[in-house]
Amino acid sequence: MTPTDAALAALVARQGTGARYDAQAAPADELAMARRGTAYFARLLNGLADADLDAPTARAGWSRRAVIAQTGYHARHLGLFITAAQNGTAWDQSVMPSPQEIALGETLPPRALRHLIDHASVHLNVAWRDMTDLDWGRACNGVALRDTPMLRARLLWRNALDLNAGGRVKDVPEGVL
Repeated sequence: MTPTDAALAALVARQGTGARYDAQAAPADELAMARRGTAYFARLLNGLADADLDAPTARAGWSRRAVIAQTGYHARHLGLFITAAQNGTAWDQSVMPSPQEIALGETLPPRALRHLIDHASVHLNVAWRDMTDLDWGRACNGVALRDTPMLRARLLWRNALDLNAGGRVKDVPEGVL
């Protein structure tokens, strides 16, 4: 039993019946890396004052606002992508937000940017949690749904470092590096 499996078993015991959990076929370690990345990014973001959102990042030409917008819209796109795959609907967009979306996101007030991260992350987590074993075997436009947690984890940890808000390479899980 992996540490992730043990933690899940303890959580199930504490929460009892009625709570919903990831499917058995879900990639538990990858989901854990994405969820840890979400928490790490949120901690760094919440440590910034609103005025600090206009500061430059470690990514040339990007403001913190742009990195935050990309992070939020990426979660939203992945959630919609998963829904399309489950419904057998064609997905005609990238799972990455467009430059236009990021530019629009940069104009959001600080509170709205923070809420974008919170709400989009929750939406994506619910999409993952509600996937069945069958869903985890699906693919859409050549992307396997089982790969979405690692796609998210890589973006989150990279953006946490690029935010230039105290993130450290040594905090990034080995599986993401």
